[in-house]
Amino acid sequence: MRKSIFTFFVSILISVTSLMADSLNGTRPNIILLMTDDQGMGDLSCLGNPVLRTPNLDRFYGLSTRFTDFHVSPTCAPTRAALLSGRHEFRNGVTHTIKEREIMAASTTTIADLLSGNGYETGIFGKWHLGDEDAYQPYNRGFTETFIHGAGGIGQAFPGSCADFPPNKENRYFDNVILHNDTIVQTQGFCTDIFFKAALGWMKERADADTPFFAYITPNAPHGPMIAPESFTKRFLELGYDKNTAGRYGMIENIDHNFGLLMEKLDEWKLWEDTLVIFMTDNGQAGRSATLNGERVTLFTAGFKTGKGSPYEGGTHVPAFWRWKGRLGEGVDISALTAHIDIFKTFASLSGTTIPDGIQKLDGRNLLPLLENPEADWDDRYLFTHKGRWEKGVEPNTHKLQDCAVRTHRWRLVNNAELYDISNDPYEQENVIGKHPEVVARLRKAYDAWWKETRPLMVHEDKPYTEERPQWVRYEKQKRERGIPDWEEPEI
Repeated sequence: MRKSIFTFFVSILISVTSLMADSLNGTRPNIILLMTDDQGMGDLSCLGNPVLRTPNLDRFYGLSTRFTDFHVSPTCAPTRAALLSGRHEFRNGVTHTIKEREIMAASTTTIADLLSGNGYETGIFGKWHLGDEDAYQPYNRGFTETFIHGAGGIGQAFPGSCADFPPNKENRYFDNVILHNDTIVQTQGFCTDIFFKAALGWMKERADADTPFFAYITPNAPHGPMIAPESFTKRFLELGYDKNTAGRYGMIENIDHNFGLLMEKLDEWKLWEDTLVIFMTDNGQAGRSATLNGERVTLFTAGFKTGKGSPYEGGTHVPAFWRWKGRLGEGVDISALTAHIDIFKTFASLSGTTIPDGIQKLDGRNLLPLLENPEADWDDRYLFTHKGRWEKGVEPNTHKLQDCAVRTHRWRLVNNAELYDISNDPYEQENVIGKHPEVVARLRKAYDAWWKETRPLMVHEDKPYTEERPQWVRYEKQKRERGIPDWEEPEI
């Protein structure tokens, strides 16, 4: 009798365990993805920065499941293309941040396309940077709500189509004009504050309507120029930091302030148990040195020897904190090798969305097995990094082995000339290429095969410059025909 009762409870436990293992698939949470611009591993107090104060992100870190070996691309537009498409940015035609090579191929299906086709409202708030021509704008790439600046940064303008709205060139980061769906609007205030307010107002409407949503919050901060409200720069100036560093650190603390507001509203709206919230950054740390009381100093970098734009660890290794109250572990670290290309399949699985046949070949994996069990089996893999950014008209094959890397769980081969044992040397202090010829041969072979398959997919290498800057044309046309209305700040 006792044995049968024991067997009964064991079978129940096995069933419950099995149910929990499958519990995240198709659960359809709201998804909030906050991705900041140029903020690295060294730019958070929870990861060791002794000067910055980021209490809200620190608290979120403590409540989160953290991917501790999470990688993105070395620069911004590439990361955005890879994240939204589930494959390496070069395979979407994105090999630069300007020169018409920041434009994501029209053939690419985005995760926003899939989510919006499966009952989700999808909103972007901040930086898009994947094409300013109308056909490539977010509202034509799966987003049902668009609230963005143009180009790769507020006020930027480059040859070709990559240019923000004209007024923003004169008034950087304050009182900007922003594209809100089909209308350019005049905002009042600091840009990061505005992007968060727009996102929060939109999320509240979706929550009140009981509609699942994907909010992609992408502030341009802390990208240069380094400008922040005086209330956020004052402390750093008083400490003796130069104006540029005070602006950058002030931008980061302003992000933390706004993230605290987001957490407060999720408390107020009782959304934590229905919402997955992710914090990450788009590339490694920019701004690695400063002047402090007249002397040149190195800023905290969390140990990495390089930052943004580098094929080394510091260029691609970024924070990735995931929280879903009651569904993901708190204070849990996942050491598996993971990347931005994994987000596509993960979001599709969470939302119960079928990935259709006939879309682009996906490079990423589904992270749900790791989120459900941080110790789950996770096969080793190759992640390929290339800075790109060769000059317009240059044949990419001539840059095949420049600014590139191959990463596995243990190894990183850089520029086909340096090998680092990341498991024992995470900050790449010793080049061991002469000690492991078999590893080098294997990584080189994998990279050669990847490049051969990828080169034909770099579809914008010969794209000529667009004669008219589309966001300038849009602005002047609207101003002439109906003016630029003030943005109506939502109630939150």
